Amino acid sequence: MTIRNISPVENKSSRKSRRLHHEDEKAPLLPTKREEDGGFSEFNGASFAGAVFNLSTTIVGAGIMSLPATMKLLGLVPGILMIIFVAFLTEASIEMLIRYSRAGKTNSYAAVMGDTFGKIGRMLLQICVVVNNLGVMIVYMIIIGDVLSGTSASGVHHSGVLEGWFGEQWWNGRAVVLLVTTLCIFAPLTCFKRVDSLKYTSALSVGLAVVFVVITAGIAIVKLLNGSIPMPKLFPSLTDLASISNIFTVVPVLVTSYICHYNVHTIENELEDASQIQPIVQTSLALCSTIYVTTSLFGFLLFGDSTLDDVLANFDSNLGIPYSGLLNDVVRVSYALHIMLVFPIIFFALRLNLDGLLFPSSRPLSSDNRRFGTMTIILLSVIFLAANFIPSIWDAFQFTGATATVFIGFIFPAAIALRDPHSIATKWDKIISVFMIALAVLSNSIAICSDIFALFQKSKPSPWS
Repeated sequence: MTIRNISPVENKSSRKSRRLHHEDEKAPLLPTKREEDGGFSEFNGASFAGAVFNLSTTIVGAGIMSLPATMKLLGLVPGILMIIFVAFLTEASIEMLIRYSRAGKTNSYAAVMGDTFGKIGRMLLQICVVVNNLGVMIVYMIIIGDVLSGTSASGVHHSGVLEGWFGEQWWNGRAVVLLVTTLCIFAPLTCFKRVDSLKYTSALSVGLAVVFVVITAGIAIVKLLNGSIPMPKLFPSLTDLASISNIFTVVPVLVTSYICHYNVHTIENELEDASQIQPIVQTSLALCSTIYVTTSLFGFLLFGDSTLDDVLANFDSNLGIPYSGLLNDVVRVSYALHIMLVFPIIFFALRLNLDGLLFPSSRPLSSDNRRFGTMTIILLSVIFLAANFIPSIWDAFQFTGATATVFIGFIFPAAIALRDPHSIATKWDKIISVFMIALAVLSNSIAICSDIFALFQKSKPSPWS
């Protein structure tokens, strides 16, 4: 993958100095390296590897489990090509953000929107990030509860890992498990004031995603050698209008699979050499593309036409090999731990943008311990309560989340290039921006129509009842 070289507008030292003293509209919500009160005097800048892991963890969330099902509809060849294509498209949108950030001497996504569209643009971006990330983290907590404690949401009880190991106990109930997870894992990890502090947990999160890939690949290869896996479908089967329309349902899954734009500037601000953000984005997208392609390939190879929308559900049955139950548990537990470690880096952007939305003129959030602590406690409490007592909130966030995600990833970056406040857009920028907006609108329309149809199907009474 390549991004055009972005010439720095000024040298590194003057650029960092300007960042600390910019006007309110463009000021960072977190400082880069503050030498004053409560600052980062002992922080010498984030490392390349740490930044790659943090950005990769932002990308690889729960959506990885939906990718094998896209292969079932598209076939392996078009499916893999689409994953790679969306990675390049995401890179183009991030490149435009970085370029306009340099031209406008801004250092956050919200500031770039403010520079282009004024206060309304900045607020729209922050609202989208808050809605998207809040919904994502509530869904993450619901998934953690389902995996560890089980669920009866569909009317049939599915045992969680802990219930399968120890039987039904008071301490492995959903509310208790999520409370312990919130207090012992989420609370400590969300107290860090620098995103670079999460580099080790982010590296572990990426490692757990790789564990899933390795296990899936290993099982698929064993079954392939045993001759128990048929030849996978290479291209889609287009037999009627319904099969053609089904192809489009994978568009939202693929289009939103690389969204990480809201953390790019935050990571860049902590780098000792901000010019490294270009290869960091490239490396992260290459790493995540590799994880996505291998997950999709081996997941579909293993389960074929039986691949479910969430491939994790396929690991709830006999895999047809020795130690099947143990491997199922390893996959489910590693996935739950992966989600737990993705949570704080998504939370970081949520807190930052909510603070910018509510207190746009206040001093940096990291410099105000009371505001930082209060906002952290309130957000964690809201997420915990929503995940435990409003499970139907998932339905609402299917609509708002789908819309907010495409705005963050494609519509806003494209709109910035089309508005072109600094007259730096090329003809290619304009063309690709129009394509991004068209793809985002198509993706969002399909996602909303699919969700509405699913809700109506869910609300219909069963003819057997």
